[in-house]
Formats: sequence, C-alpha cells, structure tokens
Amino acid sequence: MIAQTEELTATEAAAYLSRIGAVAPEAPTLAALASLHRAHLLAVPFENLDISLRRPIHLVREALLAKVVGARRGGYCYELNGLFALLLRSLGYAVDLVSARVVTATGGLTDDFDHAALVVSGGRLGEPVLADVGFGEGFIEPLPLRDGFERRERGHAVGLLRRVDSWVFRERRDGEDWSDRYVFTTTAHPLGDFAERNEWQQTSPDSHFTRARLASVLTPTGRVTLSGDRLITTTHGRREETELADESAVRAVLAERFGIVLSGQAD
Repeated sequence: MIAQTEELTATEAAAYLSRIGAVAPEAPTLAALASLHRAHLLAVPFENLDISLRRPIHLVREALLAKVVGARRGGYCYELNGLFALLLRSLGYAVDLVSARVVTATGGLTDDFDHAALVVSGGRLGEPVLADVGFGEGFIEPLPLRDGFERRERGHAVGLLRRVDSWVFRERRDGEDWSDRYVFTTTAHPLGDFAERNEWQQTSPDSHFTRARLASVLTPTGRVTLSGDRLITTTHGRREETELADESAVRAVLAERFGIVLSGQAD
C-alpha cells in the first residue's frame, strides 16, 4: 500500500524524470507541474496490454517502477497516477489519490474506485488542482479545482464543475454540448483502496479492459492509439485509421509508435 506521504528516492526520481524527458524543477510551482504533466503524457502510454497477455497488475511500488521506468512501459490509471503521485511528492508537492466514477455511454456512473485521479496542492500552487496522467484522452495540463473553470486544449474545451459534494471533469467538442467524463470527490485514499477494483478491471467480462487491448499516447501534433487491431492517428485534428494485418504488424506498431517491446503471446 502506498501511503499519502510516500515518495521516491532521489535515484528513483532521477530515473523517472529521465523516462519522461524532464528535469527536476527548482521549485514546486504550477508551471513546473504543468510541464511534468505534459511530458508524462507525451512519453508514457496509457495501455492495458498486460491484461490481454494475462499478466497480473500489482499495485506495489516496486512493480510500478519496474514496469513504467525500468521496462519503459505504460499502464492504466492505478499504475500511472499511483506512480506519478510518488514522483510529485518527491519534488515537493502534496498529492492525494482520489476515487472517480466514470460516466458511461448511457449516462450512468461506474462504481467507486473505477478510476484513480490526483488532487495536487502545496508547494507554490496557490490552489489545489486536478492532475491525471491515467485517463487516456483526458486533459493535457492540470485543472484548477475551481467551480466552472474552463480551458481550451487542441480543438476542444475541458473544465470542472462543482455539484453538491462532488466535482465533475467534463469536456466539450466543437459544435457539441458539454459532456461529463467522470465524477470525483477530494477524499484521499491510499493506493491499496483501489486494489479490489484493480482486480475486477483485469478479470471481469464486464470490464472494457478485458475486451480489447489498448494503447494510446499524446503526440506533439495529436494522438496515436492502438485499439484492438486498429491504429488510429490524429494529426492536427485529422483522423486516420488503419487495420493492422496480423500480430506481427501489431507488435511492430507497438515498438515503433509507443516504444513498447512485448515478449510472450496472449492466452
């Protein structure tokens, strides 16, 4: 279990920063956090490949470091935000893991602990912010925890809304209405609180992570995503989709576009 005060050693933090192509900031400012957040999204893919390979995902410090930093892999929310929290604490930020419920296609909400996000404070932030490097196509830089806050990012708007005792992360595509993405509270949780849902995500037929492999990473001009056997590339708002011929083509794309080299075959 990762405590809310646990952080990385200086050696671990240096290796992690090298992994994302960043340097340690001189002070824990909002600008530094935004830079780290963006760098992470550009370097570390959101991916569920271990699930398709029937490899268990363990939410322990050593496993997270070995996978994301040592093996230069990605992961999903519990892994990526759990590890990013450790890095930020080692750089002087106060960070809490918070539970989020994702909005479904029918407008409902998933269960508690379905998604792990971060509320970052302390340092020289001035106000708490929502950070999230584990939601796939979410937001590029942290969002101030401010009711009604909106910001435009790459052709769409992102923002936060306060509803009773919860917060809502939402987005609005050009020409469309605002769409809620997930609902969260600021109650702090250790990573161990997400263990049961982490197990469900890997094993339940109702989990979308068990239905198809996924890898997605931000690029300087858009995003590249592997969904099943489809490669989806967005460049300056233009989307292109390619059906990959076979498993060899998939592995080649993972290596070339995501920097992921896998060994073994899915069961």
